[in-house]
Amino acid sequence: MGSEAAFFDLDKTIIAKSSALAFSKPFQAGGLISRRAVLRSAYAQFVFLVGGADHDQMEKMRQFMSQLVAGWDVATVKEIVAETLHNIMDPLVYDEAVQLIEEHHAAGRDVVIVSSSGTDVVEPIGAMLGADRVVATRLEIVEGKYTGEIEYYAYAEEKANAILALAEERGYDLAASYAYSDSSTDIPMLEAVGHPHVVNPDRELRKFAATHGWPVLTFSRPVTLRSRVPLPPPKPTLAALAVGGAVAVGAAVWLGAKRRGAASA
Repeated sequence: MGSEAAFFDLDKTIIAKSSALAFSKPFQAGGLISRRAVLRSAYAQFVFLVGGADHDQMEKMRQFMSQLVAGWDVATVKEIVAETLHNIMDPLVYDEAVQLIEEHHAAGRDVVIVSSSGTDVVEPIGAMLGADRVVATRLEIVEGKYTGEIEYYAYAEEKANAILALAEERGYDLAASYAYSDSSTDIPMLEAVGHPHVVNPDRELRKFAATHGWPVLTFSRPVTLRSRVPLPPPKPTLAALAVGGAVAVGAAVWLGAKRRGAASA
């Protein structure tokens, strides 16, 4: 028998808001986006949180984000993300998710975050949470800037493909492994393991879980990442980001676009 793993989606599974939109104010403060873009992000965040965003709505969000990141300087983005992550101010991480990660590690399982969000943020977040590895979307970079195009898109069936590839590479026994997600688009990922769990599921996933006898988990205790995971001390340069009020902090940011209509990351 091979080793076991626990695969976690990110948005609304580990963190309590959309990673696609959580960095809008820091990016505005850093000069990457306009106030208008921040307001559009706030509206999209609302649509995401109420759980009613269908594929068409998510495709519109994808197009907006794709247009937004094109031309962004990669080094600037990474600097803003690093400083923001080290100074988390809002309740973002589900305490129940962090506890689950700890329990899986205690049981000897690898923890893998599988997200449609960009690698430049998912990887440092994974490191902070103690994840053993990360699967995430990779954006095209030309001459140090994002083009808005995607090199690898970790979405829907591709998440399941990535899990199968990891199992082959790392020797995971998928029949004995676990997976967690809130979105019906992650059904292929959940079906790839022997112990699927749905977390704060959307309507379609809740129905699917009921007909297949999958456990339904409710995560309702968002806490600051700092309260659960030791973080480095804040950098003085963060003050430059706190323009126009408090910094709205996210545990992950979607730096790229979602081609076919994104859901949870």
